[in-house]
Amino acid sequence: MTNDNYIATNKQAWEEAFDLRKSGYGDDVAQRLLSEKPLSFFEDDLQVLLKKIDIKDKTIAHFCCNNGRELLSLMQAGAAHGVGFDIAENILEQARSIAKEAGIKNCEFVAGNILDIPNIKQDSHHDTYHSTFDSHFDLILFTIGALPWIHDLDALFQVVARCLKPGGVLLIHEGHPITNMLAAPGEPSFNPDVLDKAVYPYFNREPWIELAGLQYMTGGNKSLSQPLTSYVHNMGDIITAIANNKLHIQSLQEFDYDIGMLTEVYDKGLFPLSYILLATKD
Repeated sequence: MTNDNYIATNKQAWEEAFDLRKSGYGDDVAQRLLSEKPLSFFEDDLQVLLKKIDIKDKTIAHFCCNNGRELLSLMQAGAAHGVGFDIAENILEQARSIAKEAGIKNCEFVAGNILDIPNIKQDSHHDTYHSTFDSHFDLILFTIGALPWIHDLDALFQVVARCLKPGGVLLIHEGHPITNMLAAPGEPSFNPDVLDKAVYPYFNREPWIELAGLQYMTGGNKSLSQPLTSYVHNMGDIITAIANNKLHIQSLQEFDYDIGMLTEVYDKGLFPLSYILLATKD
């Protein structure tokens, strides 16, 4: 069952969660950008791939960019221009503040539903919208937790295909769909003494609706007034939606380590916990 209004309620929930954020959330990002090596906000395996792609002088978009730390890191690594898109307007205000504090000027942040991206472009000087982002980006990036916020993956990758330049790259670093079968700490099904068994089905999952989500941001058991709705996509769903939009998968790497959604409670070697997918546009 799909809640047709889920994007609007998710926007409200994200903005509420950011208003309830734990003390210090995001406050150290600018200093880390200034003091650490470029790409330090990425896992080692993704750093290797980004260096191989060679992002120097490239135009990059980060879909569902949160407070922009990964995109700003790419700017420091030599990218020519970056655009971060996110549905939560107050989170993007922090992104702009971080960019200003770190002295990064070749990056802008656009608030809105990412399914509408082809029709909007922000003029950062006048805060207006014009033109489109069609065939605009050399690289479009998704990072952990982004894909579950979108129900219609075919519509999502249609936007990706439209926004990429010919020869452009789609790069996804996400939690592996297998992690949706595993219980996370705090869930009734979680048993810290039994970490070698899946507890949820892989197929035919209903949307995940909760009021106590985003605790990595809120830092406690704080309920939200609006529900957060996310969708469980299996690997076939993801790959098929990419292929349907004439994006050509070049590599799919699977890893046995968690990248943030399961707080590293599951042992390495048993389950695939994350993956990196790279695809290109003709």
